[in-house]
Amino acid sequence: MSTSPAIPKELPGDEPDDVLFNSIYGLRSVELNRPKKLNSLNGSMARKIFPRLKEWEKSHLANIVLISGAGEKALCAGGDVAALALQNEKGEEGQRASTDFFGLEYRLDHMIATYSKPVISFMDGITMGGGVGLSMHAPFRIATEKTVFAMPETTIGFFPDVGGSFFLPRLDGEVGTYLALTSERLNGVQALYTGLATHFLHSSVLASVTQRLSELVFPDDVGLPERLDTVNKTMAEFSLGLPSLKEEPILLAGELRNVIDRCFKFNTVEEIFQALEAEAQNQESTQQEWAKKTLETLSIRSPTSLKVTLRQLRLGKKWSISETFQREHEISANFMRHPDFVEGVKARLMSKPPRQAEWQPATLAEVTQETVDRFFTIPEGETRLPLENKKDYNRYPHERFSLPSEAEIEKYVRNGVESSKQVIKHFVNRSNQKEGVEEKVSEVLSRRTRTDDTGYKWV
Repeated sequence: MSTSPAIPKELPGDEPDDVLFNSIYGLRSVELNRPKKLNSLNGSMARKIFPRLKEWEKSHLANIVLISGAGEKALCAGGDVAALALQNEKGEEGQRASTDFFGLEYRLDHMIATYSKPVISFMDGITMGGGVGLSMHAPFRIATEKTVFAMPETTIGFFPDVGGSFFLPRLDGEVGTYLALTSERLNGVQALYTGLATHFLHSSVLASVTQRLSELVFPDDVGLPERLDTVNKTMAEFSLGLPSLKEEPILLAGELRNVIDRCFKFNTVEEIFQALEAEAQNQESTQQEWAKKTLETLSIRSPTSLKVTLRQLRLGKKWSISETFQREHEISANFMRHPDFVEGVKARLMSKPPRQAEWQPATLAEVTQETVDRFFTIPEGETRLPLENKKDYNRYPHERFSLPSEAEIEKYVRNGVESSKQVIKHFVNRSNQKEGVEEKVSEVLSRRTRTDDTGYKWV
């Protein structure tokens, strides 16, 4: 891997206080500070955060890194795409500058994904796009009652980047495909059930959590896994419980989850549309209205974005974390040269009121295989994005802090158990009574297991 180019700490036009850094005993905090713009991430902010993280990684005094957003509304509503769209209109030079921003953002996300110290993200409020990139690759992702999670990129003629190629296809079933193509929003506790958040805490306790984390002391000989376990136990002390299932049932569950898996399992967008149309016309389906609504949603998305995104998710299942950011850098460069991005941002975010974008091309049929292939090809003379360190993996090393995945539950059931009670007890005990485990495991078992003459089994 080539050496990473140095990142300038400040450029003309950078805002002085768009990120605030703080030290409280062993805690180092990064607070995104553009509350009027919902803390949307720009180059100025990324240029400040990157060297700080490098500095703290080497410091013996820095134990834990905390990422949060200023104000009441958002951790980060995404990258500052309006600025990028205006930049792109200046032609090739502007498009190159926009691509360089994504390169910087992805290098920052990769650093978080491979950081050698515990990183915690407070997903308090809107957490979308670039905010997801600053969260999803951290071992601890704290959702609150104010969290609104989404990857809304297909809405603006882009693709779910910031590592979406890695984490979305690794969610249960076809949930990641559904969230990526539709831009569906999830609130805090749903982000926990889906595996996007690791913890659910009430926003009122976050200040106390911060103070308590700052007081943690780790002997020098204690490794990262033990440090992460200590942080995990500390976090659990502040839980005020989850909303009851009566109050807030698991959203992507039951028959809806079955239909999502059934309709979004295909490798072409056209087949997904056909499956949704069949569901919408099926008089016996309980999800007819959902299928109609989903078709309406997808029909106004950029056809190019839909096709590139689906290919990205299918390939991303096999990409390592490093390859993910390098490949996404190339895809983003192609989108900066594509008319849909500027059109999508202007139509949805800059027009008052928002208008329907005029995509080029306008239909799925016009987006050829050759067009999609180009997004995944590194042009001659260009090299892959250089990353800060060589650490790499194919599965998150910190998955144990999330609720158990459907694949884990299936593996345990197939090993031979006698009842759902036994399965639930196993996962609840394994997680040290973690909140949400019983609800999640029970939902999966109700959908995927049955008892017959031959005993209890996975269906």
